[in-house]
This record gives sequence, C-alpha cells and structure tokens, in this order.
Amino acid sequence: MPAKSKKRGNNEGSIYRRKDGLWCGQITIGRDESGKQKRQYFYGKTRQEVADKIAKALNDLKNGVYVDPARLLLKDWLNTWLWEYKKQTLRPSTFQDYESLINNHIVPAIGHYKLKDLRPEHLQALYNSKYGNGLSLSTIKHIHVILHSALDQALKNGLVVRNVSEATTLPKTKTKNEIRVLTLQEQQRFIAALEGERLRPAFLLALASGVRLGELLALKWDCVNLKEGTITIKRSLRRIKTYDKNLPTKTMLAFQEPKTAAGIRTIPVPPVILEELKEHRKRQLEERLQAGSLYEDNNLVFATELGTPIEPRNFLRVFYRIIEKANLDINFHALRHTYATRLLEANEHPKVVQELLGHNDISTTLNIYSHVMPEIKKAAAMKLNNLFENINIKGNHS
Repeated sequence: MPAKSKKRGNNEGSIYRRKDGLWCGQITIGRDESGKQKRQYFYGKTRQEVADKIAKALNDLKNGVYVDPARLLLKDWLNTWLWEYKKQTLRPSTFQDYESLINNHIVPAIGHYKLKDLRPEHLQALYNSKYGNGLSLSTIKHIHVILHSALDQALKNGLVVRNVSEATTLPKTKTKNEIRVLTLQEQQRFIAALEGERLRPAFLLALASGVRLGELLALKWDCVNLKEGTITIKRSLRRIKTYDKNLPTKTMLAFQEPKTAAGIRTIPVPPVILEELKEHRKRQLEERLQAGSLYEDNNLVFATELGTPIEPRNFLRVFYRIIEKANLDINFHALRHTYATRLLEANEHPKVVQELLGHNDISTTLNIYSHVMPEIKKAAAMKLNNLFENINIKGNHS
C-alpha cells in the first residue's frame, strides 16, 4: 500500500505524522548568531490543527510580532495572556484578582522560567510551598486555574508542546474549616446592638436575605418590591483598579453583574424587615431634602447621607463597631451563613436555599452547610418512624 503523501500546502512549512500518531510541523523563523537556521516546531492531534498554528506563526512573522518561544519567559506570557486574551472577557473585579495572583504569587516564584522549559514539578512546588505557608486552598485553586488557562492558550498558539499544569496535584485540606453561624442568642444580641444605627435596616436585611456585602450596597429601590415583599439582586458594588493613566485615581467604585446567571435572583423578605425598609425610605427622603443640591440621587437603598455609594470598607467599619458592642467575633459573611442555616433548620429544601443564595450548583450549598444535614436527616428518620410505630417489632413466633 503506497505511503500517504506528506505534501504540504502553501506556506504551511513541513507537516508530518509521527509514529505516536501526533502531527508535527516546522517552519524556519530565522538564523542564530552563527548563521544556522532556527526552526520552530508545532504539534497537534490533527494535521489541520498544526497547519493553523503554522499559519498564525507565519502571519506573526510577516507582521513583525512573532515571539520566539525559545526565549519567552512565563512572566511575559502571563502578561500577554492576561491583557490580550482575558481583559475583554473577565469582569473588572475578576481581572483585578487574576492580576494580583499573578504578580504576588506566580511571577515571584516561577515567572523567571522560560515557557518552553516549564515543568509540572515547578508548578507542584509552587502549590506545595503556598499551602505550607498558610495560603488557603481556595486561593491555590485560583492560581492553578490561571496557570492552566494561560498554558492552554500557549498550547493553542504552538508556544508549548503540552500543558504541564495537567500533571499536577492540588493539595487537599485535612479538615474542613467550620463556618461561623450565629446562635439564636447571638443573633438577638446582634440585633439589639443595632439600636440607634443609621444603617440598622441594611444589617437586618443582610441577616434576613443572605445577600453578600457587594450585593447589599448595590441594591436599588427599583429592585425592591414592597408590595410583593421581595428584593431582586442584579448587581454588586466593589472597588476596582481603573488601569487608566488619564483618570485622577487608581481605583474606583464600580457596579458589576453577578458572575453567573444564578446570581441574579429574587428573594422574599420577612414583613417585619419590609417595615424597616419603609421607615428607612422615609428617613432617606428627609436626608435628601436636608442635603438639597448636594444630594446625588443614585436610587440606592443604602447610600451615604449625600446619596453616594457607600464605600465597602466604611460599611465594614460600622459592622465591626457593632459586633464589638454585641461582644461577638464574626465577619460579615457570617450573616449570610446564619441566614442559610436558619432556613435549613426550618426544613427548607436545599434546592430552594441554593437559589436564594445564588449558588450556581446545589453541591456548593450542600458542601458549605453539611453541618446542618445530620439534624435534617435525623428529623426525616423520625417522620418515617411514625409509619412503623404500630408494628410489633418482635413479631409473632407462635
């Protein structure tokens, strides 16, 4: 049987299939200092994949933007990947988080390696070192996601032969961190400590709806239905970098949409909290009249006395003053955990709790609140017990 033709198309370079089934291609990218030709190799599962990589490389050579993989450092590729491939697709806050993880954790440890020389053990040592120094497993997972995505793009671009992040193993926590939930007594102490606070309704709403800090501070009156007794979460507020040299400040407060569709949700609010919101609305209108032309109407439910968005850090300062008064040691997220726990304790279905919290997957809800599940299972068993109460367990053995 005649061998298959290896004839290449125009400008494809040389493409052939190796014995292991992988397709390989090569092109000349110039000459080294001794005048010897320098070749760049490309690999793929199909001939077309290799041909596409070669075509891109040839086009980059033609336009003078080709980067020699032999000299490309990981830190330089991460910068290119972040700004050229991710900037337009990530939320501003996520982009900022990615940049922070790259600059503070990845680049200082392994950024000096040439991209082509990067090995699984380099990444593995990074993960292990960070874990050993107390970095949370969640943060390490985010670092892995960044590296995996960046190296996957490098593979598509023909800069590397394989994605070495796939040969790594993430550390596993030995014990699961216990989440902090207010007891009923602590919950009452917290509510009592809110007396006289201007933002009392904000903290009550957080405890009664489980919304996140950014979601609470981004809530607008057109998303509050006092008649139906609901609030609708559509956005969150966060301080982010501007990355614009023409702006007077390096950071700004920005509203942004939730990460997933599940984050957009409507939450029923207890009637007693609705009354608090109504009274809060009246006081807010009084503040607007007092401020006059200085007032900036952003239609925010919780704003400064001049109507501007509340800086999250300033809001948290108020929160920590309140919990000190209540003699509690919690963070703001504990209010969200308490809300979810109270619902599950009241035998609300986990699927409903998932939707109210805005979790994308019910497994997230079940994993976080597994501490409540034993009591729910016990209650279910007691319900079944009622069906068997009249059974003679010993039976008749006459």
